[in-house]
Amino acid sequence: MGSVLPSHTILINAIAVPLQLGLYCEDKKISEREIEGQTSEVLLDAVEAWLDTYTVERCIYVNGPGSYMAIKLTYIMLRTIEMLRGVRFDGVSAFALNGGKPVKAMGNLYFTKEKETIMTQKFDEKVKQEFWLPDNLSALSLDKENRPHYILPAV
Repeated sequence: MGSVLPSHTILINAIAVPLQLGLYCEDKKISEREIEGQTSEVLLDAVEAWLDTYTVERCIYVNGPGSYMAIKLTYIMLRTIEMLRGVRFDGVSAFALNGGKPVKAMGNLYFTKEKETIMTQKFDEKVKQEFWLPDNLSALSLDKENRPHYILPAV
């Protein structure tokens, strides 16, 4: 009787600079990478390297708020991987990875969250953007829906 390979989860934060990737086995972080460069140029190769090396059952990505382009590219990539490889994916709020602090929107506008409401707020001073990947995924509150959350109207 063969042994069952452990399943892994990849956590992707494409709105962070540099981009953050975490690899988890049984919900515990076993590896973390920070990757410089444009999401469109570096994300797929980094994720594929782990998909080709590990038995990945699920991906989790930051689905908002934050950089529309990074969120959209990540969603499209994960949707494609889901269709081609059968790897399901979930979304998580950016606020879950930064302790609920403001998230850069554009200019001096930042996304803030009060209770369950996300809004934009102007800050005179630049707010430092710090994100971290949790040591354990069990503490994350995943969104019920994995689609991107776009807060601002199209410009």
